[in-house]
Amino acid sequence: MADPWEQSQTVDVEVRAYVTSLVNAVGGTSTIGEYYDVGDDAPAVLNDILRWLRLYDEKLGRLDVKRVLAEANLVRGDLLEILALWSEEVADNKLKAKLALACLQLLTPLTWPVELEEEKSTVNHHRHLPYLQLAQVSYKRAILHHEHASILRTIVRIALPSMVQPRRERSRRDESIIRVALYLFRNVTMITQPQMLPSQGDENEISRSSTVSGFAEQDVFNLLLTIGSGANDEFQEQDVVLLETLFHLLKGVDGRKLFMEQEQVQHEESEELRNLMIKEKAMHKGYNKHAPSRHHRFGTMIWVKRDDLRVSTVSGQQSITDESTTLHQMDNSKKWNKPKYRGKVNLETTESSDFNARCELTEQARKQLKGFVEDFLDSSFNPLFASLRKAIDREADRVQDMHRKQYFYIIHWFLSAESARREQKQKELRANALPAEELQESTFAYIAAVLDQETFLILNRFMQRAFDEKNWQLLQATLLCFTQILLTTQAMAESEDEEDQEIAENIQNRIFYEESTHDRIVAVLRGYSTQGFAYLDTVTECVHVFVRMLERYSKQNVDLQVRSKRRARKKQRKQGDAPRDANEDAADEAEDEREAQVAVTERKFDFARFSAKFLSQPCVDTFLALLRYYAELNPAQLKRCHRYLYRLAFKHELAVYLFRVDILALLHKLIKGPQGLSPETEGFKDWEQLVQQIFRRCIKWMSKDTDRDGWKEMCMVEMLFTKIPNTVFYLQNGYERVVEKRPPRAPAELEFKASVEDERKVPVAVSVLLEQGKGDALDWVKKELGRAVEERQAWMDAEKAKSTLEPAREDGERPEADAVVTAPSIFISADNDERKSQLFKDKHLRLLLTTLGLQRLGAAEDTDASWVVPSELELENMTEGLKGIRDTEFDPPSFEEGQTAVDMIRNKSASTSRHATEGTFDDDLEEDGSGSGGDIDENMFPPNLREKRKANDADGPAKRRRLTKRNRKELTEDEVNERAAERKRKEKERNAKIKSALYITASDDESNADADEEFFRQEAATRKKTEEAIKAELVKDAERRMRGLKTDKGKTKGAKNRAGKKSKKKAALSESEEEEDAMDLDDQTPAARRQTDANVSEQEDSASEKESPAPKPRRPRTNPFEEESSEEEPDDERDSGTPSTSPPAHDDATATSPLKELSVNTGSERTAGAEKTAASDDEEDEVPVTKPAARRNVRAGFVIDDSDSE
Repeated sequence: MADPWEQSQTVDVEVRAYVTSLVNAVGGTSTIGEYYDVGDDAPAVLNDILRWLRLYDEKLGRLDVKRVLAEANLVRGDLLEILALWSEEVADNKLKAKLALACLQLLTPLTWPVELEEEKSTVNHHRHLPYLQLAQVSYKRAILHHEHASILRTIVRIALPSMVQPRRERSRRDESIIRVALYLFRNVTMITQPQMLPSQGDENEISRSSTVSGFAEQDVFNLLLTIGSGANDEFQEQDVVLLETLFHLLKGVDGRKLFMEQEQVQHEESEELRNLMIKEKAMHKGYNKHAPSRHHRFGTMIWVKRDDLRVSTVSGQQSITDESTTLHQMDNSKKWNKPKYRGKVNLETTESSDFNARCELTEQARKQLKGFVEDFLDSSFNPLFASLRKAIDREADRVQDMHRKQYFYIIHWFLSAESARREQKQKELRANALPAEELQESTFAYIAAVLDQETFLILNRFMQRAFDEKNWQLLQATLLCFTQILLTTQAMAESEDEEDQEIAENIQNRIFYEESTHDRIVAVLRGYSTQGFAYLDTVTECVHVFVRMLERYSKQNVDLQVRSKRRARKKQRKQGDAPRDANEDAADEAEDEREAQVAVTERKFDFARFSAKFLSQPCVDTFLALLRYYAELNPAQLKRCHRYLYRLAFKHELAVYLFRVDILALLHKLIKGPQGLSPETEGFKDWEQLVQQIFRRCIKWMSKDTDRDGWKEMCMVEMLFTKIPNTVFYLQNGYERVVEKRPPRAPAELEFKASVEDERKVPVAVSVLLEQGKGDALDWVKKELGRAVEERQAWMDAEKAKSTLEPAREDGERPEADAVVTAPSIFISADNDERKSQLFKDKHLRLLLTTLGLQRLGAAEDTDASWVVPSELELENMTEGLKGIRDTEFDPPSFEEGQTAVDMIRNKSASTSRHATEGTFDDDLEEDGSGSGGDIDENMFPPNLREKRKANDADGPAKRRRLTKRNRKELTEDEVNERAAERKRKEKERNAKIKSALYITASDDESNADADEEFFRQEAATRKKTEEAIKAELVKDAERRMRGLKTDKGKTKGAKNRAGKKSKKKAALSESEEEEDAMDLDDQTPAARRQTDANVSEQEDSASEKESPAPKPRRPRTNPFEEESSEEEPDDERDSGTPSTSPPAHDDATATSPLKELSVNTGSERTAGAEKTAASDDEEDEVPVTKPAARRNVRAGFVIDDSDSE
């Protein structure tokens, strides 16, 4: 059994013996005098001790050697004394310099902070850690406050010879010396008094103020400035160590207070003290209401009767004052052990890595640190952070995870300090009434290294990575950096320098252009759960600044565009598809690649739509979680919560999110107590009005009159739970939202390219479907087309049999001979709903059906439109289409190298679709207002007449074109298209030049009542004459029909057909002759021209009367310029898809050329001077040849007189 009085052996005995003997050999106090005497083998002994640290402690993962060295007092008793011996007077002593370097190599690992790692820690670590932490505190106190020497200055002198060497001439030993010295400075800044261990001295000696004073007095700051200014060139490897030193030196320090004057700092501190006293007073006021009284020890117990006739017992004198106090006492007597969160958040932060703790400095340290920060901003900020950004971006080996967090935090700190320095400088300049040139001096160039695009990319990348990996400390650091960059950009935008304003505009455009940044900020706000108060404060501040700046920027830039990234939807192959080869897979990959390019799009920014993302219930809960700390919040934080709740409840009318019992109780407690805000708090009146309006809206919401019963009861239930987004609209308005479904858009129409022949159109359309793997659609098309062929063949056979079996009449005719029997249309039926949707959405399938001759019935947006086989489609065409599909499946067509079937088709252009759907000229002038001074539509007029040839050219022979192909070069397709486009352009220019002169003359502006009366009289006579001619012709036609009933119908029908063809030929011939006359009107005599016009008119009248046996009823005309011939225009001409400005087709027998005269208008001719004309045909024959009568111009039913032609 071990002796209880024996000292426990914490370290192995042999290890203790070896290490203690080495410590004794280093040196000690001299026996001659009171000074330190170095041992004879001190350099070798120091190297042996360093070897023990590396091989035993570090390699084996033990702390035994450090524990023995701490117990032997090596640092304070030997190492610091040896360093003190190497003073500046004996700087040339090489032995002492060598001993000083050996001491530095030992000091760095001995002062290295010791932290436990749960995965690697052992019992030995837990045993030695408290002792070593207290030992390191004593090391720091001894280094900063040595009695006889400046230890830090000595270490600087050790590193200077290596720093003087250029980077390319430095050896590895020089780099190691510089790195070891910087790590020692880093260790000194990291060492703090452990909170869970007793203090063994004055803590002010190792405080942050003492460290700053020591660094400033012993030239450490100058060394750090030198390293920082050359970090981009001479000291690239030391940038990370310098970052750590700055982080532990500056964390927790208020950069705004550094640049205040002493009076301002005192005023700031007094204000903080006053606010604390106000909060304490409010806390005591709420406590005194229920504080123990003089007789509180006397027992009191009462019964409380509840609504269900049950009785509850409440004890205590404070429960007898009033009913509310009694109920409050009952609630306080309830106990609920809320489970604590046992996640990784509690283990994430340590004392050395936490940057949320506040640190106060003495006045001397504040001034010293202010000078260092100013010099660092002016000389070292840009080089250091440019080098750090490159190292982090390249993921260099020297960069660890903690360095990224420190990098973003230090950016935030220095930007905040620069902002405070700039504001303080402007205040001083205004107070001293200096000129405006000094006021406008810009200092933003000192921080330009962190305002470039590369920094924004790294910031966004690590912000997203930290959020995805739930690294809350890194995310908090990135949010702090992002918030301060936004505030700095805002200050630049408000600057009077135009260059700064332009740079700020560019930065804001870069930040707000990415929609992913907006979504990330929303996601971070929604993702708060139990990360702590500091993280909550950072998140809400970032959101507040971001939304405020984005709102201001969107108002200044109305056309703000944002880039949204959406994941492209890839077409998934169905499981039932047949296996496909590599070519088809490659085609699918190429198509997916093309679709992925469209995934990044730009759209106009809508701030109302964006701000609505911050108004969901999780976002509201995040701000309410911050508001629950109202007793600890400063006025700026309270204002942040107030602005958010005001925007939610009144700007966006979403106060229903606040109608929850716990939220209403919090707001009531905030104003009315107990332990609420003090009325003396800044902004208390604003909060009081806000809470009052919220409660008013809640009462109004509960008492709303709705059509359904039980609204108030439903509201009571809803107040217990979080609001669901789908029910918010109903809770606000009392009825469900009516969502109108938009009709689906029809796919784009396709057409074949001009190089595709007609016989190849069906194979090309089939090949497109085969390339896309739509074999099932092709099978369905073949099935339906085959069914249509069978039905059409069956109908034709039935009609043939019916015609043979039909009994003949007495006169030898069949009753159905007069009627033309047309085949019925065949409807195409979809086999399932998917096929029905495909018929509407698949543009390639629709192209195949259209190419086969099928027609679609219904509007373009109608999803239920039917496809039919029209009666006009012949059986032979259907059979050939079906055969083409089957042949293409077995033998697909070949294309040129690098082309597929998809390359043979294209989207139908907008102009083509427009002309295809454009209507012809409508003569109903009452509806569109064109007859009463409305705008003239160009479709209402045909192309203009060509100019007449001059008189001196009338005697010469007309020029004729040579039709031979001799000496004619073969034109390419591009040349043909270019010439056609050039002809259209010239014709359009010519029409635009002469259209006004043709239809509008100078005499149109004149008003003559007599001339108008004469014109109306002539028009009435013309209509009467036309009606009489039509009636006479109808009577003659009826008599001919009665006589023709007794003759053979077949012969009559053949004769009619021959007569129709003959009249069509004559009409076409007359049109061509009129075009030639328009080219040369003086080649024939006026009598000949009149005879030709009369013949043409008679032929057209007879042809129109034969084809239309009965006239259509006329509508009353209100326009005096409207011609009767336009009313009797055939239906096929009015309903055709060709505009009236295009020339008439030559194969239409009933089409009337707009350029020829009408026979019914020969007697209603008007001269230019509005003279009366009543000449007969005999008088017209007596007109001399040399002076022909004016020929009337008739176009589209309008009689047009041109004064120039006279």
